[in-house]
Amino acid sequence: MKQITKEWIISAEDDLEAARALASQERLSHLAAFHCQQCIEKAFKAVVEEEDFGFLKSHDLLRLKDLVGITLDAGAQFILEVINEVYIDARYPGEFGLLPNGKPSLKEVGSFISISEYILNLVFKRISA
Repeated sequence: MKQITKEWIISAEDDLEAARALASQERLSHLAAFHCQQCIEKAFKAVVEEEDFGFLKSHDLLRLKDLVGITLDAGAQFILEVINEVYIDARYPGEFGLLPNGKPSLKEVGSFISISEYILNLVFKRISA
């Protein structure tokens, strides 16, 4: 595994750990969601680096997923689509909060963490093979 790939994975793991640390705090649920988005983005970028897909400046999780060729079932795909909306909205305060219905609930954050763990595991297995 390339050194840059390892650095992407470590950074993704750090974001996942941050999300877990924030997951029980209702007020910070949008930040936990943001760290999940970052975890997944960095996991996909680890594949981009390891498999030499070239430079890609994108935060779009759906585009990155398609680029690296990872397939998800319908439920996981739906959660990924929701998390994909997090990048900009979590960084700047908005009138309605993070998601169309406001900040994500702690239950939603739990599902975001689960899919982040799942994708990070898929990526790790792929690049370790």
